[in-house]
Amino acid sequence: MHATTLADRSLLRLSGDDVRGFLQGLITADMAGPFPVWAGLLTPQGKALFDFIVWTDGDDVLLDCEASVADALRRRLSIYRLRRAITIEQTDGAVHWSLEPGEGVPDPRLAALGYRWIGELGETANGWHAHRLSLSVPEGEAELGSDKTLWLEANARELNGVSFTKGCYVGQENTARMHHRSKINRRLVVAPLREPGERTRATYPELGLMVELRRVEALGDALISDWLAAALAQADA
Repeated sequence: MHATTLADRSLLRLSGDDVRGFLQGLITADMAGPFPVWAGLLTPQGKALFDFIVWTDGDDVLLDCEASVADALRRRLSIYRLRRAITIEQTDGAVHWSLEPGEGVPDPRLAALGYRWIGELGETANGWHAHRLSLSVPEGEAELGSDKTLWLEANARELNGVSFTKGCYVGQENTARMHHRSKINRRLVVAPLREPGERTRATYPELGLMVELRRVEALGDALISDWLAAALAQADA
């Protein structure tokens, strides 16, 4: 079998009393579907705390998240659970990725990212982060930060990570206001590696790349993929 497992991902399983309804009032995605979908759990001010991909398994929901933050995400969701009869726990299984069609479904953020599916643990995939960064797609705590980046600054609107029709969720008010005013002053972008500065979020010396939060009028040498170019052009129109 060719190597496809994303070893830095983990799965949280939510099961019990109306887990879709529970998440509907918390996260940025519409739990009416379709699935999978990229989503965020935000602060009340609309800043990203966690990002993940939402899958369904019968009545259960699976969150495909960074392994390094899985327990923190579980604990955060448990705070909102209150007395609901809902179980939130890490579960067996692995997240898989391939550039080639044949298994899985297109990544919900951007089809060019390739195909993703959940299965048994296998050999570790190679090339995922290099491919993702080449397409200027940010993800994870290192790049988004925790309570540092407004969800729309993380390009969530362009990468299908937010619903503007689903109703209220944590951080919805500020996110919706930014959307309707079309006022996104900063963007998370990927750029060639330079000396890190205040706006730098993550560096990847082995790839010669870095992720920074830059003002839209000062994107400089950022890698502007087609999807981001279209969004910037629309904002300027």
